[in-house]
Formats: sequence, C-alpha cells, structure tokens
Amino acid sequence: MTQTAPHATGAFVEDPDAPEYSAYGGDWSDIADEAARLAQQRIVVNMGPQHPSTHGVLRVMLEIEGETVTETRAGIGYLHTGIEKNMEFRTWTQGVTFCTRMDYVASMSQEAVYCMGIEKLLGITDDVPERANILRVLMLELTRIGSHLVAVGTGGNEMGATTVMTTAFVAREDTFRIIEMISGLRTNNAYIRPGGVAQDAPEGTVAYIRKLIPQIKAKLDELADLQLENPIFKGRLKGVANLDLAGCMALGITGPILRSAGLPYDLRKSDPYFGYETYDFQVPTSTDGDAYSRVVLRMEECYESLKIVEQCADRLEQTEGQPVMVADKKIAWPAQLSVGSDGQGNSLDHIRHIMGESMESLIHHFKLVTEGFKVPAGQVYSAIEGPKGLLGVHLVSDGGTKPWRAHFRDPGFNNLQALSILTEGGQVADVVVAIATIDMVLGGVDR
Repeated sequence: MTQTAPHATGAFVEDPDAPEYSAYGGDWSDIADEAARLAQQRIVVNMGPQHPSTHGVLRVMLEIEGETVTETRAGIGYLHTGIEKNMEFRTWTQGVTFCTRMDYVASMSQEAVYCMGIEKLLGITDDVPERANILRVLMLELTRIGSHLVAVGTGGNEMGATTVMTTAFVAREDTFRIIEMISGLRTNNAYIRPGGVAQDAPEGTVAYIRKLIPQIKAKLDELADLQLENPIFKGRLKGVANLDLAGCMALGITGPILRSAGLPYDLRKSDPYFGYETYDFQVPTSTDGDAYSRVVLRMEECYESLKIVEQCADRLEQTEGQPVMVADKKIAWPAQLSVGSDGQGNSLDHIRHIMGESMESLIHHFKLVTEGFKVPAGQVYSAIEGPKGLLGVHLVSDGGTKPWRAHFRDPGFNNLQALSILTEGGQVADVVVAIATIDMVLGGVDR
C-alpha cells in the first residue's frame, strides 16, 4: 500500500513495484522490512578510531544494515615493529629491552615470561633468589592493576564518562610511583633480568608501598561507586558483547574474558611460578559473559592484586639484605646497579672494584656486557598469567649468545579474534564497548 501525504516532496522509489514513502509518512520499521525484502545493498564502513590504543593501528570494517552490525572484520599489522626479529640480533639480556615494549601497558609481564624461558634453558630456575621472585611478583601485580585501570578507565571515557578515566589514571599513577622508586622507570623498565632483577629495592620501599596501598584502594572504591551501580552504565554494558564459554574455548580466549564466561583458569593457580602458590588470593569468575561482567572482574582482580602487593611488602621486610640475582657471575649481568643522585647506573663500589682493584673483573664485565652469556642449545615454552590473559614465549637457542628465535603468544592477539562474535547482530555503538572490554594493546597484537 502506497503511503503519501499532502504536498509530499522528495519521494524515493526503489523500483516500479515497490511502495513509495514520503518524507512525511511511513513507519520506519516497515521501511526497514521492505528494504530487507528487496535485498537492498548493505553498507560497508570503516569505523573508528575511538580507543586510545587503536588510533591508526586497528582497522575495524563493519557491514551494517541500519544500526545493526551484520559483519565485523579487524585489520591489523599497522604497528608491526619487528620486535621478535630484532631480538635475534641482540644478546639474551638485551632482549628484555625489546619485549618490554610490546604490550607497553603491561611491560613487566613480557620481561617476566621472557626471563623465565631463558632461566629454563639455562637450568637455573631454582637458583633465582627468593627476594628476586618477591620483587618480580610485586612488579607483576602492580602492572596488573595498572593494566586493568587503563582498560576500565579508557572504556569509560569512550562511553562518555571522562571522570571514570581520570579516576582510574590517578590510581594507576600510584602504582607507577612504586615501580619507579624500585626500577628507576615508570614503564618499559627492563627491570626483570635473566637470573633475577636489575637491582634491589631502595631503602624506604616497604613503608612507601604500605602508604600507597590505602590510596590505591580508595580510588578503586571510587571507581566502583562511579560505575557498577550506575543505571546508565549497567544499561549500556549488561547483556552487550556476549561470549559464552564454548566460544572462548574455540577461539583460545584467556584472561578476564574467559573467566567472565565461568572458567576459573589462571596460571598463577593452575601452574604457579615465582612462588605464587605461597600467596593468598582468589580468582574472581562470573557466568554472565557480557561486557559488564568483564569490567566487574577486572575491578575485583585489582583488589586481589592489592592483597598480593601487601604480602610482598611483608616478605620484602623479612628478606632485607638478601641477594636479588643468581650467584653465577657468568650470568648475573649487569653487576651492581643503583639509583643515585645522577640517575641509574653502576654503583660506585662496583666501579671502584672493576676499575682499580681487579683487572679480571673488568675484563669479565666488558665481555659480559658486549658479548653476553651463552645459552645451551634447545627450545622452551614458558607462560604466565598476564593482565589480559595467557602470555607465552617460545625461545630457541643454538648455543650462542643471542636467541635463534623468540616468538610470543600475546593474549590480545588471540582475544581480538572474538571481535566478530561480540559485535555481529548488535548495534554499531556496541562495537565501542566490545573493543574496550577485549582490552588488547596493538603493540602486543602486532609485535
């Protein structure tokens, strides 16, 4: 039936047999149904960028019918830096400064898994000092909190809640203060090294950690109050971007996305490393599998990480003065770093020793720094529970001072596969929510 209106203008005719609708009449749902019946051409658009991590480095191609997404494709590879290939031309220790720049929001995770693999090849896993592992766990959990806060904060910003982002970033700044105090750098630290860590925590670290824990917790509480019971926030995320457990398993999804679908899989519990089995913490899970549950899970994981940080502070107090690097001086490079008034460098005592007291020490230091140590021929796979999921590394050694091959399994790369399932059949606006709750960093995706 043709619908017209007096003095109608601009009538659009699809074909001679199709009904005619004017600008003044006709029901839009009827128009959409008729368009579907006539098989009108679907629209393909490039969406974004809208996420801070995807500006110019992630292409999202949508096929839409009205506001409904019928197909989603992600185009990656724009940020490829060749980090893994570059590592083949650097010593094993120098590789730390490359892999830390992949997922730059969780840089310590890459350092940790890479060094864990090298230590397995060297056969020194059990020789790493207890205090070094405590410092590693401390750094990993501070990094986990920081990574989750970026995910939650930027996700809120993309949905129009700038206060969510500023609150999250204030809390993240406190985690950086501790990391910087110990390592000398906020991010891309190269702090975790084969055999231990680059340097011990300076005096006053434990007291500083205990001072900042309540501040971080207060900001987490504020974030929870801002979001989790906000009716607009819940309406925007609940039941959106769903992925069930079967879908997660089929795509190799790990981390908060997998746990939001009901599987409490966390390598810190199922395959502990660095002494995680001795720490008291829980693995939050949900069965909702939607965007809202993933935000809640990340918040809950931040609280659990704070528990571990507090336990690390107690253990650092108990192990004060103990070594933070393996005793084997053929591996323990660099030798004696310290943070002084002029920045980070070798301690004056070490410089005095190698320059004025022992020619052998100077020669050894020079060769270790310029050539590196040799790693027995073989291959190894190591994995840890990164903030975004299972982070793995496959290392191959030909017996030399450099990796023959280094390949990382970044969780963001695998998790990004879920974008199509999360968005197809939903609204265009929900694509923003899906990308935010996947929480991938393109530096890790492309490597």
